[in-house]
Amino acid sequence: MSKGLKKLLLALAGIMLIFVAAGCSNNNTVATTKGGKITKDDYYNEMKKSSAGKSTLQTMIITQVLEDQYGKKVSDKQVTKEYNKYKDQYGSSFSSLLQQNGMTTASFKKNIRTNLLTEAALKANKKVTNANLKTQWKSYEPKVTVAHIVVSSEDAANDIINQLNSGAKFADLAKKSSTDSATKNNGGKLPAFDNTDTSMDSATKKAAFKLKNGEYTKTPVKTESGYEVIEMIKNPGKGKMSDHTAELKTQLYNKWMQDSTVMQGVIAKSLKKGNVSIKDNDMKDILAGYLQSSKSTSGTGSTTSSAK
Repeated sequence: MSKGLKKLLLALAGIMLIFVAAGCSNNNTVATTKGGKITKDDYYNEMKKSSAGKSTLQTMIITQVLEDQYGKKVSDKQVTKEYNKYKDQYGSSFSSLLQQNGMTTASFKKNIRTNLLTEAALKANKKVTNANLKTQWKSYEPKVTVAHIVVSSEDAANDIINQLNSGAKFADLAKKSSTDSATKNNGGKLPAFDNTDTSMDSATKKAAFKLKNGEYTKTPVKTESGYEVIEMIKNPGKGKMSDHTAELKTQLYNKWMQDSTVMQGVIAKSLKKGNVSIKDNDMKDILAGYLQSSKSTSGTGSTTSSAK
């Protein structure tokens, strides 16, 4: 499972608990036993004491605030596009994957929408500066396409390199010797990747980015899979920073989306604009983490609470 899909699945898990409870009954009784009945008030009073219940309410408040402020910036078309990316990636196993995690198409799309709303809030509240671009440029590498041959020992990798030096074709050696069954019959070709790719071994990326078109590594590359020999198929070159502004901004926003400190500040600003009021005194501190972030940056907090 990819990290992106896993995060979406985990994020929805808490809120599903409330949806299940809401669907149990149209009256005040949630369940009955020989010993009596459990009412919605009973259930609510227990839920608000639990970390899961508090987390669920926090998520519901934040989602509603984001929907109010940025809902017009996220279209159904965008949600469907993101959904189809995951569906295409996992193919026939996608439906069963959702079922295993207690999700439906509708609930998964709802979580995708929340993620897009959060991204819209980030872009509205945190602008990319020239200093940010210069810092990101230092680690930037364009998307490259390579082929690799994976073998179990350093000696075997050196033997591959010697054969390449003698004129052997990379694709032929990959088919004959590579232990990577997913790529060996296609000349060892890997999906394109850039500096932000987290699925590729860091040693593979480091070695690959040094190669020009047609070059291959002259020494074995030690990775988690074994020893690799890498050939560059397509490297467009890093070029000038001004030619990659859009890519750099995308990388920065993707990185900030994973930065809890940055996102805490962004959500705090949205909550401040949302004029949130907690009516249950037992839940008054549910947004304390965000309020503290807001106070530390602005010196004030605007979210209020009132006793139930």
